[in-house]
Amino acid sequence: MLLEALALQLGYNATLVTIGAALLGIAAGATGTFLYVGKRALVSDAISHATLPGVGLAFIAMVLLGGDGRFLPGLLLGSAVSAAIGLLCVSWLSTRTRLAEDAAIGAVLSVFFGLGIVLLTVIQTMSSGRQAGLESFLLGSTAGMLWNDAVIIAAGGALVLALVVLLRRPMTLVAFDSEFAASTGVNVRRTDLAMMGLALAITVVGLKIVGLILIVALLIIPAVAARFWSDRMGLVVLIAGGIGGASGWIGAALSAMAPDLPTGPIIVLVAFALFVVSLLFAPGRGVLAAVLRHRRFRTRVHVRQGLLALAQEQPIYEGLTLRLMRRAGLIRADGVATEAGRAKAARALLDERRWQLLRGDPRHEAAAARYDGLTPLETLLTPDQIAELDRSLKPGAAT
Repeated sequence: MLLEALALQLGYNATLVTIGAALLGIAAGATGTFLYVGKRALVSDAISHATLPGVGLAFIAMVLLGGDGRFLPGLLLGSAVSAAIGLLCVSWLSTRTRLAEDAAIGAVLSVFFGLGIVLLTVIQTMSSGRQAGLESFLLGSTAGMLWNDAVIIAAGGALVLALVVLLRRPMTLVAFDSEFAASTGVNVRRTDLAMMGLALAITVVGLKIVGLILIVALLIIPAVAARFWSDRMGLVVLIAGGIGGASGWIGAALSAMAPDLPTGPIIVLVAFALFVVSLLFAPGRGVLAAVLRHRRFRTRVHVRQGLLALAQEQPIYEGLTLRLMRRAGLIRADGVATEAGRAKAARALLDERRWQLLRGDPRHEAAAARYDGLTPLETLLTPDQIAELDRSLKPGAAT
């Protein structure tokens, strides 16, 4: 059943929803990366909550004009205008008053969201219009999605993704360091507005599928998950887009298998599952990689201390050190050093004496600061420098 859903074999409507959700997820993941890197994640929260009054006012306006109020382009236009006003309010409060940006965001999103709830309550009392299901814009709903709705969502996501590709370089500079970006000739204000505009567009486009409350998660979670896999901005954007697209595709497919479950929350839960996978298994920053690095470091420290003890003919009392050295073939079961163990012990003692000279010589201060007692000195010093250290050792000290 799941394979059929992933292969778009569950019917026309399910196929529309899955493709639209995947395109939305790709665009949201790529766009959200710049917000996350630029520490502007909360701005997306303000934008999303500020869309609700626009939905309500657009519905009322279309009903007064003789429609049923459920024309999707009209609702999205209203939400876009409302979100833009909310974004301008955040900008004005954070630049023209003493309020910090996070305080301005909290004020704007709470006021706009409260106004939106009041408007939805008023709409429910209206005698005309199709009010049923309008609250689905809070959490998203794909039930009864039409071809035109899917085309609007897919086209909007594709357009945002194209703009992200076009503006990726200036947005990257502004996200990392706005002052440096300004020094290179980038118009920081316009680029920042473009970044916010793309977040606004994704929020508006995603209202139908994910809803205004959960669209924030689709903007930020893929970016956070992608950051575990790479340090390169371009690659992080690609991975975030992939995670967002996979979340939309798989989430919509799972929702098609269980029509009673809402699509938006399932998409977000899939995104969170992919985040957990990244957190645990990413090769560079994942928890498993960190645990393995710690174990390798601990092993190197124990073996190093054991070799120094062998070289100085001192007993080894630490049981873990003994086990690790036996496993490495450096000592026998009776605790006597092997031939390889004696050779490595002599080398470890030589490096230790070299380091004692190194850290006392101002000429090698930089190398001494980088030496951790485990890294071979050959990687920090030239052969001539090592030969100079060896000549400074007392006769017989290197043996």
